[in-house]
Amino acid sequence: MACRIFLTRVVLLDWDGTLLDSYAADKSAYIAMFRALRIEWGAAEIERHYSPDWYRVYRAARIPRSSWVRADRLWRAAYRSQRPRLLPGARKVLQELGRRFDLGLVTSGSGARVRKQLREFSFRQHFHACICSEDALRRKPHPAPLQLALKHMRAQPGECVYVGDAPEDVEMARRADVRVIGVLGPFPTEARLRASQPDLLLRSIQELPRHLAAMAEPDVEKLKKRRI
Repeated sequence: MACRIFLTRVVLLDWDGTLLDSYAADKSAYIAMFRALRIEWGAAEIERHYSPDWYRVYRAARIPRSSWVRADRLWRAAYRSQRPRLLPGARKVLQELGRRFDLGLVTSGSGARVRKQLREFSFRQHFHACICSEDALRRKPHPAPLQLALKHMRAQPGECVYVGDAPEDVEMARRADVRVIGVLGPFPTEARLRASQPDLLLRSIQELPRHLAAMAEPDVEKLKKRRI
């Protein structure tokens, strides 16, 4: 990405694995779904093939496209009994960021599930835009979800930074010409996230507020030196 002087005004965030500690819930729902479909997949296979785009998981498990609607229904039914918690510090981070930036959410999660969780955590007021899997024509890593969020927030790519825990987040942001911060989270994406080389890589979402000021620096090499 070209070195330019940016003034960060908008912070867009992923949900699952970035703010919500939901991998155990996701994995449990997948295992129940595979069991119902009589597919011999367990935790190891899910970890090996995990993607924010669950249709990639379906393809890896060789679920026929004609069964995807049923698979979706089974996964949602199994997930309803799950109660994932926020990642440590997530609430405080949003409160701090909300004082300085306009915040938005860009997630691959379904709108019904994510918006319900936002209501349960009393988070809806933090976000000026909430883009879920059904809202854009294409999914991560396609840039369409991020571009739609920018449109809703009347922001230019150079005014924005995206924060996520998966390599698909990095690819989406790069394709939208948006700076990107990677955060190590509970999902099995660490090795691929590191390999995708986000502009900044953090161990925890709790580190985000103090590092965001660095995103205004014109020299990207300075940001890379901060990478863990």
